[in-house]
Amino acid sequence: MRINKFISLTGRCSRRETNRLIDARRITINDRVCEHGDTVECTDIVCIDGQQIKMRVNHKKIYIVFNKPVGITCTAQPLVEGNIIDFINYPERIFPVGRLDKASEGLMLLTDDGDIVNKIMRAEHNHEKEYIVTVDKPITENFLYGMSTGIEILGTKTKPCKVSRVNDYVIRIILTQGLNRQIRRMCKVFGYEVERLERVRIMNITLESLETGEWRDLSESELKELMTML
Repeated sequence: MRINKFISLTGRCSRRETNRLIDARRITINDRVCEHGDTVECTDIVCIDGQQIKMRVNHKKIYIVFNKPVGITCTAQPLVEGNIIDFINYPERIFPVGRLDKASEGLMLLTDDGDIVNKIMRAEHNHEKEYIVTVDKPITENFLYGMSTGIEILGTKTKPCKVSRVNDYVIRIILTQGLNRQIRRMCKVFGYEVERLERVRIMNITLESLETGEWRDLSESELKELMTML
């Protein structure tokens, strides 16, 4: 099994985070520094920072929904002050699926199932993420049209998306990709500054009545539908 998949199945971290650990030379296989593309057998000893990690047996995977407040950083790095893991203080190891920037709020998924992270986050899968965005001046039809058809940012053109007016200062936007600070950058192209950005949905998962700073387990019906979509 490839090292990325092995580590994601242990619940230690996602495949993407595994790549970062490999780059930092923090993973070893049988005392040899791991390289990208390495595979492991069931008898191999895999360590991160010298600590052996093992596949879990009969473990029920964790999936939770969190309503992230402004000011919390979406990282599992313990040295980052105000990180999402310390804030939730869950009794088992979990990590965030994707991120919201520190100034944004709303729905985050966290799990110990590293296998689903890429399935949700990869843009080519076209999984929807929905946001409510408040801007600093009245919304125009040109702004709505331009946001929906694609904009040049970060050296690429954003994918067409669904944008609708909620009121004179608030839009609802549904993306199927997740470039760095994408909505804020898109708005800035048209001369708008984002005053509030809240994610309210990822695929079939919504906040429902979850208060800011609170979390809940994914329901069986939500999880079943999510896995079917993936």
